[in-house]
Amino acid sequence: MTIRKRPAALAVRALVVAGVVALAGCAETAVTVNAAKSVTDSPTDPWAEGRYKVGTAYEIAGRWYTPREDYEYEEVGMASWYGPKFHGRTTANGERFDQNALTAAHRTLPMPSMVRVTNLDNGRTVDLRINDRGPFANDRILDVSKQAAELLGFRRQGTARVRVIILPEQSLALREGRDPAEVRSETVRLASTRPAGAFIPTATEVARAPTHTPVPVPPRRGGAAPAVTLGATGWYVQAGAFSDLGNAREVADHLSRVGPTRITSVQRNGRTLTRVRVGPVTDGRQAARLLQAVQASGYPDARLVAN
Repeated sequence: MTIRKRPAALAVRALVVAGVVALAGCAETAVTVNAAKSVTDSPTDPWAEGRYKVGTAYEIAGRWYTPREDYEYEEVGMASWYGPKFHGRTTANGERFDQNALTAAHRTLPMPSMVRVTNLDNGRTVDLRINDRGPFANDRILDVSKQAAELLGFRRQGTARVRVIILPEQSLALREGRDPAEVRSETVRLASTRPAGAFIPTATEVARAPTHTPVPVPPRRGGAAPAVTLGATGWYVQAGAFSDLGNAREVADHLSRVGPTRITSVQRNGRTLTRVRVGPVTDGRQAARLLQAVQASGYPDARLVAN
């Protein structure tokens, strides 16, 4: 498999991707190498040699990924976890893998950055630190460590439907090189009871849903770890969040042929960002078709978000 990057290849990531490709046909759910600060005490700091890194665009299996700082990131999809055979290996930003870490791999978010992950099947929530690239198989959006999978309650199943939200303040602190102990909380929500009727589909699963089945909506982000609740206000496809209002309006105008567009402004760390969304829809098949239409219109990073 040919792996291309712009503008130059990164040796560490090339090794990681090579491992991913080799594992693509294996039964193990993990497809990347991950690492983070261990939950248990250790005489050495396993991520001391890691560095802040966004990286350049890269290609795997004919698909391009463009890493970027995205402090508006929020996505619903499938997550998997990696096995102990990767213990001690190097991650994409130079850290060392520890299977007892609270960490995850993402295809485009900066390394390190913090995300809040909620298992939509049982309501468990944990904050994880991104420090590697992946996953690159089966349209999964996140790979988590064995420890994280255990806490989120899907280690035995191998995969789970999750909601992933970036934590801007913690992520910015990590970018500035501040001690993660000052900005991250490893408190885990372990609500074991699955909310009655809670079902948040990925785009692939939505396509298989009955035509007139309403799609429940996950809760909006907040300061505390959210519980999964039902909603009925529908889904949007978010094309992006833009710092330039003019650009946002152009995108909205371009996507108006796909469906009704909505522009909203939000404040993030003293900056005004303008989100462009198409929708809403409440029908599963419509949501899948709308996402595909927006992506085909030139916005491959578009994603489903809850209203």
